Amino acid sequence: MAGPTALHVCDSQQGDRCIVLLHGYLESLLVWEEFVPLLYKQVRVVTLDLPGHGISVVQGEEHSMEFLADTVAAAIRALGIERCTVVGHSMGGYVALAVCERHPELLDGLVLLSSTPNPDTEEKAENRRREIALVKAGKKELLARVAPEAGFAEENRPRMKDAIEELTEQVFITEDEGIVALLNGMIARKDQNEMLRATKVPVLFILGRRDNYIPVEVAEKMVSEHPEAQVVWLEHSGHMGFLEEPEATAAALLDFVKAAK
Repeated sequence: MAGPTALHVCDSQQGDRCIVLLHGYLESLLVWEEFVPLLYKQVRVVTLDLPGHGISVVQGEEHSMEFLADTVAAAIRALGIERCTVVGHSMGGYVALAVCERHPELLDGLVLLSSTPNPDTEEKAENRRREIALVKAGKKELLARVAPEAGFAEENRPRMKDAIEELTEQVFITEDEGIVALLNGMIARKDQNEMLRATKVPVLFILGRRDNYIPVEVAEKMVSEHPEAQVVWLEHSGHMGFLEEPEATAAALLDFVKAAK
């Protein structure tokens, strides 16, 4: 449990420093399964299913980023963790930003992994509304056919075939109500750029040069607007850098955690 919300949590339990990994949209804590072993010998690692995905519960029509952040913070406290580095992949980054805004005392560091402090553009929000309509019409398989593969750089798709199949399966087992609640929450989320510039929490961006969701020119503009943030570029990754270049991603995280005070 994390406050009033039941959560599925995995905790390696060992280590002086702690990393909390927050998965993205249409994912669950299972997405970190092969990545966690690159970290847990050096730091404590916590993964969890955000409400609406995996086997955590769905609470209503919209899961706001603030609700998700408060749920994550309650889980961190329930595990007896005083401070940690929160790493958010894609949608998980939006949640991590809300944790930073609402519970900065819990954070040693904030990592946006293929994520952004920007709100949805009107075009992006409209695309999400279309996804909601598809899910409500019982056509979730259309999402499953497109979304997992699009996360990977084109050059990596052949060797990442198994990972793409696993992510496709994840879409099918995700509750329709959970998908809708999280899409509504992402549409409604606010601009976090000013909060990010003002925070005293150390910030790291990990970005893929071949990301189809955050094109390189958008990512470079974001980096230029946040001189306070450290930046690591994954030269051969799309949106799923922790699967496409796991060693480089893990090394960047561990270096950041060790440097953060």
